[in-house]
Amino acid sequence: MKRLYKEINDALYNTYYGINRIEEEELKKSRFKDLTVKEMHAIDAITMYDHLTVSQVAEKLHLSRATVTSTVDRLVRKGYAERIRDKKDRRVVRLALTDKGRVLCRAYHAYHNMMVKSFLQNMNDDDLQTIYHAFKNLEEFVNSH
Repeated sequence: MKRLYKEINDALYNTYYGINRIEEEELKKSRFKDLTVKEMHAIDAITMYDHLTVSQVAEKLHLSRATVTSTVDRLVRKGYAERIRDKKDRRVVRLALTDKGRVLCRAYHAYHNMMVKSFLQNMNDDDLQTIYHAFKNLEEFVNSH
């Protein structure tokens, strides 16, 4: 059991850093090479249609408002996002993706869908349920910190 635990621990570690490495490499090769991985994650957090506030995006990413504000400043300057005034309360500023930001968001989601399909291929329903519960446990742990 200890050996299996260590192998799972190593696999999680290697997978986490492997995904980050792949995201960085793919960004550098793409038409979105002006972005960092953190900026790409911010674009994903802004979402395609929700028009969240900086505070909402900061909460979603578990970052400070100041960090998200400076990230959004760069995304606006690079043409991936824009600030829009709330129609009901003009004091509220919301974030929206530009066409360029939406293209990246779709590509990012396609990449993740491909990765998940690859991960889950050849698994039966019992395997899928076990993996689902394991990831829900991991998500609960991550969200509690």
